[in-house]
Amino acid sequence: MAETIIKIDLGSSPYDNDMIHNRWHPDIPMVATVKPGDDFIVECFDWTGGQIKNDDSAADVRDVDLTQVHFLSGPIGVEGAEPGDLLVVDFLDIGAFPASQWGFNGFFSKKNGGGFLTEHFPEAQKSIWDFEGMFTKSRHVPGVRFPGLIHPGLIGCLPSRDMLQTWNTREKALFDTDPERVPALATLPYGPTAHMGRMKGDDAKAAGAEGARTVPPREHGGNCDIKDLSRGAKVFFPVYVPGAGLSMGDLHFSQGDGEITFCGAIEMAGWIHLKVELIKGGMAKFGIKNPIFKPSPIKPTYDDYLIFEGISVDEGGVQHYLDVHVAYRQACLNAIEYLTKFGFTRAQAYAILGTAPVQGHISGVVDIPNACATLWLPTGVFEFDINPGSDGPKKMLDGSIDVPLAPDL
Repeated sequence: MAETIIKIDLGSSPYDNDMIHNRWHPDIPMVATVKPGDDFIVECFDWTGGQIKNDDSAADVRDVDLTQVHFLSGPIGVEGAEPGDLLVVDFLDIGAFPASQWGFNGFFSKKNGGGFLTEHFPEAQKSIWDFEGMFTKSRHVPGVRFPGLIHPGLIGCLPSRDMLQTWNTREKALFDTDPERVPALATLPYGPTAHMGRMKGDDAKAAGAEGARTVPPREHGGNCDIKDLSRGAKVFFPVYVPGAGLSMGDLHFSQGDGEITFCGAIEMAGWIHLKVELIKGGMAKFGIKNPIFKPSPIKPTYDDYLIFEGISVDEGGVQHYLDVHVAYRQACLNAIEYLTKFGFTRAQAYAILGTAPVQGHISGVVDIPNACATLWLPTGVFEFDINPGSDGPKKMLDGSIDVPLAPDL
């Protein structure tokens, strides 16, 4: 059996585990070393480190400390890995802990993180999803049940010092264009809640003050939230420091493309079984500066979709030029409005789009001035028919159940 090289205790704080870190920095010490060809198992906290509970209150989502996240397992050193190589990572298996068969989805308060549709859902809400083998359903979102495609939302290698400086410089420049914006334009380094793994004392304090936050995806991978990185997937990661420094976390039971609620998948704790190889000099050989991947051959299979279109004209009727972000937002809002006709609340509809195996597509970016984005909603995730018909929509839910909300204090 493969060795579990990083273990966690869900009953303890990730700050008490020196094989966990929550910032990106080239000096974070490796916590384990593997060889090319090795396979191994890594255990992971949920991305908040246990801040969110299995209950019917959204207060914990409202009050979550986002300066702590994400809690990552690693970094793992790979013998022989040097800057310029490609680290090849095979996803052999992935799952939830037997004693933790549940996950959560949340909308963050606009004052504390926000989300893709934060202007429409400005206050914190949370839904709990129970796992039934490969399927999931929620007591807060009745009428849907679907299979999961478990994947790490966040995985990547340590940055070099030059890359870290580049990240911090460009993100600070963006932040400074509107420093009072809520939510903020970028999450800048913040030392007080940094957990730097096995770094101690002044070294940890100094590195924590300049370590990059884990919120966005970057050149090394990071928080890409690609739902197809599940069993059987393969990723080719650029290596920027000796040993590569592979870290991972933010496991999802299921997610729709875009992770549109920000805490937008079904978040969970669990484990991942990996195998690593090296391609020496692979970055130059293949012209790679960002990871590339081969998707999992296993995915939920649906034959019938409702496809919602959006164009780059925003909710206020303002025309934008080939703006895919605006177009996809409109596709999502169109799908939410449609689902309310069957009895779902707007919050339930939003949660479905964030958690179910929804596909998002960039359908057109050449026909000025409108980009076209589409959201593909599989009708098979619903326990009743949602297809359009001449008799009109039939309201199947009575509104007595909704996603718990915690008003801002």
